Amino acid sequence: MILVLLILIPLLTGILSFTIKGDGAKALALISSILTMAVSAYVSGANFTAPITFNQPWIPLLGTQFSLAADGMSSMLCLLTGIVVMVVMIVNVNKDVEKPGSFYGFLLLSQAGLMGVFLAYDALVFYVFWELALIPVYFLCSRWGGEKRIAVTFKFFVYTFVGSLMLLAGLIYLSMQTPGLTSYAWNDITRAGAALPLEKQQWLFWLIFIAFAIKMPIFPFHTWQPDTYEQSPTPVTIILSALMVKMGLFAVLRWLLPVLPAGVAYWSDTVIIMAVIGIVYASLIAVVQTDLKRLIAYSSIAHMGLMAAVAFTHSAVGMHGIMVQMFNHGINITGMWVMVSMIENRWGTRDMTKLGGMAGATPKMAIALVVISLANIALPLTNGFIGEFMLFNGLFAGHMAIMVVAGLGVILGAVYTLNMIQKVAYGEVAPMVSSKDMSANEFVGVAIIIILIIFLGVYPKPLLDLTSGIAGLIVK
Repeated sequence: MILVLLILIPLLTGILSFTIKGDGAKALALISSILTMAVSAYVSGANFTAPITFNQPWIPLLGTQFSLAADGMSSMLCLLTGIVVMVVMIVNVNKDVEKPGSFYGFLLLSQAGLMGVFLAYDALVFYVFWELALIPVYFLCSRWGGEKRIAVTFKFFVYTFVGSLMLLAGLIYLSMQTPGLTSYAWNDITRAGAALPLEKQQWLFWLIFIAFAIKMPIFPFHTWQPDTYEQSPTPVTIILSALMVKMGLFAVLRWLLPVLPAGVAYWSDTVIIMAVIGIVYASLIAVVQTDLKRLIAYSSIAHMGLMAAVAFTHSAVGMHGIMVQMFNHGINITGMWVMVSMIENRWGTRDMTKLGGMAGATPKMAIALVVISLANIALPLTNGFIGEFMLFNGLFAGHMAIMVVAGLGVILGAVYTLNMIQKVAYGEVAPMVSSKDMSANEFVGVAIIIILIIFLGVYPKPLLDLTSGIAGLIVK
């Protein structure tokens, strides 16, 4: 029942939020996020002993059950979701938003969908929550986004809708291949998919993979992402980049690699090449960006490209590294977006050519920006280092030449990140809209991020232990 609470708390409070006006919705969302965070922490702690499961009959006629399971990977991503949403709510306590009841209601519904995606152990349940997580984002982007929000949201909708239809078709086909009655259970889907001949796995691979590739996103399915990140309000951008891109990568590990092993083996080199092209391409574009949001958006594509490439190397160390890095990337990118929001609020712009002097004007913000930015480029003793080291170890084992090319992303990442720090934090103080340093709630939110960065950088053992047994189950 504890797993159901991870979904029910944000779902019910999200629905209730639509009926509340003013700051009451904001307070409800904050309380809901703290409660969900506490439950996710309990589930993660419990997973050190044994996975937690929940099964109830749902639609017997379709061969589906409401089946949830929290292994190390699932509980880690639920914990990440709990932390990120809580930080979003904390840093936005003093921010005004139009129609807060609807805004926070949609955010909480999206959190409920994310929890369902990470916990689902039935393919149809997984698909329902996959859509539940995405639908609120359409409304959030189209209603509270920037000037170009309608065109950008339409592009986002087309990408995800086409991918979702392909995914649904693939899952239905797999359910019909299960022995005996139709079944959507993970165990039955896995056995049925693995038993398919190679020629069927080859085309079924793309039917399912494209939906996940769009969500990660990797080259060339990434073009919706920079515009959507730029036009979305910052809380939505955080949800998209810290959590929703993990949906795609998680789905690859849970619903693609074990289900279509022959298809994965056949297309692995193709996907690795696509991902590495995306790393270099996105990093080169990030180097020339002047808008902070677009710079971070392209840096996220590069980071996700590395994780996507390693997912297809069939390396146990690399697979373990992906799980660790999914968590750490989510923490770091949340911190980056929070800093961008604070900069834009105080300087009235995201254009780096019009920024400068943060170290003199707002020293607390400058320190936070430097720490979070260095974690984002995987400096040793920050949380980003151990996961990235494991990723390159996995890539090196069987794809040395590709690892060298992917390594360009690390070099370019240092270039554009250090350039950003130099332009934003140092030099003469640019004209400011507000000269205030961090508010109390912003300080708390940023402190949570920095504590996790330093703690997991110095002592990553809890995260490594939580996810240690899952890599061996995926890579057999």
